[in-house]
Amino acid sequence: MNIEETKSEGLSREYNVTISASDYSAEVSKKLKEIAKTVSMAGFRAGKVPFSMVEKKYKANAMSEALDDMLRDGMNEVIEKNNLRPVFTPDVDLKKFEEGKDIEFSVSMEVMPSIEVKNFSGIKVEKLMAEVSQEEIEKALNYMAESRRDSQKVEEDRATQKGDIAVIDFVGSIDGVEFEGGKGEAYPLELGSNSFIPGYEDQLIGKKVGEVVDVKASFPENYHAKDLAGKEALFVTTIKEIREIKKSEINDDFAKSLGEENLDKLKETVKSRIAKDYENASKMKLKRALLDALDKAYSFDVPQRLVDMEYDSIVKQYESAKNNNQLDEEEKNKSEEDLLKEYKEIAVRRVKLGLLLAEVGNEAKVQVNQEDINKDIMMEAQHYPMQAKAIFDFYLKNKEAIERLRTSVYEEKVIDYVLSKVETNEKIVSVEELYNFDEKVA
Repeated sequence: MNIEETKSEGLSREYNVTISASDYSAEVSKKLKEIAKTVSMAGFRAGKVPFSMVEKKYKANAMSEALDDMLRDGMNEVIEKNNLRPVFTPDVDLKKFEEGKDIEFSVSMEVMPSIEVKNFSGIKVEKLMAEVSQEEIEKALNYMAESRRDSQKVEEDRATQKGDIAVIDFVGSIDGVEFEGGKGEAYPLELGSNSFIPGYEDQLIGKKVGEVVDVKASFPENYHAKDLAGKEALFVTTIKEIREIKKSEINDDFAKSLGEENLDKLKETVKSRIAKDYENASKMKLKRALLDALDKAYSFDVPQRLVDMEYDSIVKQYESAKNNNQLDEEEKNKSEEDLLKEYKEIAVRRVKLGLLLAEVGNEAKVQVNQEDINKDIMMEAQHYPMQAKAIFDFYLKNKEAIERLRTSVYEEKVIDYVLSKVETNEKIVSVEELYNFDEKVA
């Protein structure tokens, strides 16, 4: 077998392989002899069929199997002799195949880049941190009280006010035709909550129990139901009851209703939870800072096919968000041409950092065990306690999800390893700065 390199550009490699006609013929004969040992035909026992008859009937099969085997062996020899690490299974293209003549085929591929992992001690990153203020604790307590508020029926004869809950019946129609989802009974609507389409709630302020109000309001142009978007509707609305919102008082009794010993203990718990949230945000920012630093510190070619796959994935997410009117303001304000250019850069960065982290993890012998996987699943279940069983069932039945989780956990462990080697400087910042995630994430 003769192997000749015909292309070496960046990470692209191509080789021309020649198999001599005699070697191929010998392989075909070997295949036929193997078949002859077990084949049977009418009038002959298994293994006793004349070779000429076996050759006549099975030569085409033997030639096909021999060719497949020799092409595969040739591809593997190209990889082994040249110490190559293909990104994907190489492409094999049969160039010349005629009986009695040498066989020629090409083997082409993209190879993994050679990455020399440097000493991380020279990399400096900043860990942004925020302190939990008394104001934040009070804000959290007020939010908790707001979420546990109750309401009571207004007995006096008065009109609705902003902040009241109006219990309403309503029937919506467009051009005199009722539409799906436009009807409700005894619906508790907080006036001023902006939970209904713009202009609806304002027209119910100053009304009394028993009044029937013809509310005219238009659906937003970007409304999720396309058949209603931008259209004006008439809602015949009846005020059934007015209720006043009664906010819970923040005191020891309130704390006990939440399972705490007293208000001081509740404040400690709230402070601890906020601090944990700050720490999570801090780690996200630190991870981003580290990835930025690694991106600057390393320069190497990345496989184009991996970039294309990552880019296609990003574009699909963009198109889905666009079709569902879920683009953020920054994306809406950019031309599609600029966005696609930006997505290409993000794809290159993600592939580059992914390959680098994989190489670092390999050198550091980072391992992900079942305990790591279980811990991550438990954390996810704790975030969504009402869906814990569904989460456990999902991972039990979905091997692909487990593998994606394994990849994510592996990356986090590698990042933790690198963070233990770099120089980290802590800096106290405002909560606003800590939670500023406007930059694009790798």
